[in-house]
Amino acid sequence: MSFVRRPEFGALIAFLATYVFFAIVTSGAGFISINGTAGWLNLAAELGIVAIPVGLLMIAGEFDLSIGSTVGAASMVVAIGTSFYDMSVWTMIPLALVLGIAVGLVNGLVVVKTNLPSFIVTLATNFIVIGGTMGLSRLIANVTSSSIVTSESARAVFASRWGQANISILWWIVMALICAWILSRSTFGNWIYATGGNLQAARGAGVPVERVKILLFMLTGFAAAFVGVLQGVQWNSGNSTYGMGYVFQAPIVAVIGGVLLGGGYGSVTGIFLGTAIFGVISTGIFYTGWSTDWIQLLLGVLLGAAVLANNYVRRLAMTSK
Repeated sequence: MSFVRRPEFGALIAFLATYVFFAIVTSGAGFISINGTAGWLNLAAELGIVAIPVGLLMIAGEFDLSIGSTVGAASMVVAIGTSFYDMSVWTMIPLALVLGIAVGLVNGLVVVKTNLPSFIVTLATNFIVIGGTMGLSRLIANVTSSSIVTSESARAVFASRWGQANISILWWIVMALICAWILSRSTFGNWIYATGGNLQAARGAGVPVERVKILLFMLTGFAAAFVGVLQGVQWNSGNSTYGMGYVFQAPIVAVIGGVLLGGGYGSVTGIFLGTAIFGVISTGIFYTGWSTDWIQLLLGVLLGAAVLANNYVRRLAMTSK
């Protein structure tokens, strides 16, 4: 019974059910083949690199909806720097990552200093960043998308492939392992849970709640910029609109993975599984030949079911062991 009470239990059941469903429906179409598996892992990986830090932030009781525009902005920093200023790609990549961290820092400072809802603050930041990216790109290069001049070493780190599998899968696993250790094995992880569970009690117990939130916002900004670099180098181009789908996909898969919207509850394993479910659904529908419009319907159904299941599991966890 102890495992049933864990945040990832519902996500595990949903993942197995979803995978088996598409394996049966697409029988013989290649969904369970090596290429089919690589397909859904690739989709899950890039979203997962962003969704895991977003999930940690949600456990701490906050949201970050600026991740979408940060992905595009990071890719354009690399693109304009390498294409129009002849800078080395290894010079521009750190600048793109610093940009993501800076966006997160600003979000965190505004949220903790003003006590405004992070949903509104980061939604505003999302529009500011994408508008600024498009405006500056037009001003500098008269484009909103541009090619990237990369290098073999950069492609080895950010765009290697083994068959149909991208290196982003490995980066997703690395992000999951690091964040899982932080959340379950470190004092900072305890602070995350305390901040989201009861802010005033955590502050009274000496938890530096403002610092926790700011650092988590910086982590989400870094992760979004990292994905922007991954996509830019992989596709040899930057685009201001890269990543806009992640704005709501990331919190959706976090909730499907067992994170409560109110904070204080969730796990990295659950978020990992929630992202995998997204990849399975997106790829599975492709192999069925159905319209991809059904993806949103299935995600909506899973989201609704996850919210209900998460509340039930949390109540169960609070009962006597």
